[in-house]
Amino acid sequence: MTTVDPSTGAPLPADAIQRVLFIASSVHVYSIPPATSTKGYLAASWTGSGSAARQIFTARLRVIETAIPNETVQTDVVLEDPSNGQLFAAAPYTDAGAVEQVLDSSRFFAVRVVGEGGRKAVLGIGFEERSEAIDLGIALQEVRKFQGAGKENTAPGRKKATGKSAVAEKVPEKIDFSLKEGQTIHIDIGNRPGKRREGRGETVDRYIAPPSGGFLDNGAMSFLPPPPSAQDIRAEKSKNRHDAVPEPRSIAALGFDDGEFGEFQ
Repeated sequence: MTTVDPSTGAPLPADAIQRVLFIASSVHVYSIPPATSTKGYLAASWTGSGSAARQIFTARLRVIETAIPNETVQTDVVLEDPSNGQLFAAAPYTDAGAVEQVLDSSRFFAVRVVGEGGRKAVLGIGFEERSEAIDLGIALQEVRKFQGAGKENTAPGRKKATGKSAVAEKVPEKIDFSLKEGQTIHIDIGNRPGKRREGRGETVDRYIAPPSGGFLDNGAMSFLPPPPSAQDIRAEKSKNRHDAVPEPRSIAALGFDDGEFGEFQ
């Protein structure tokens, strides 16, 4: 089956790829008056009482994405005859203004279609189900995200990366921090014992006194004996208590009078 351009009907290359992003089998199409405000369109102006003649017919709506290798991806919103699929109108979706939601309803949109010779017109469309209108909005939102990413990749002065070059851009360059042959690392550790700093950039050695044990004749350092254990301390106290026997004292020394008129005579 030959692939054709959804907006013009012209045949596309054999390697072109198309996919349908959204489809609605029944959409009401309206001929709408020009917008009276810069804020947008009002569905009440073409769907209110006495405006039934503005409805043209009921169409099938499709959002089609067309991708051709080495070319940009385009998206079109097409209105077709539901009985035979014949193209009625197409709106190239190049920006958010191509399909604009009205101000007073979530089920109606104003679509900017492009005809033969580049002529433009604005048609109104309305969904019977609110869920279909929401699905259309989500599909167009995804298209805008893709278009924004594509503009960043094809910005002036920047080439679009493909294949291995695209992978190379994502992988950060590894930095080798290993020491090469002949290289050394000098680490300056401050407040080392035996040295103190005098002023800026000056290091002065200082003498550290040896322990109180002193040195032996052969130059070796002697150490103090270990402290006594708790058991030795208790044994020493018990020994001292037994050795300290009180000496006998005289009655006079105890404060008693043993004279002629003593109390105990």
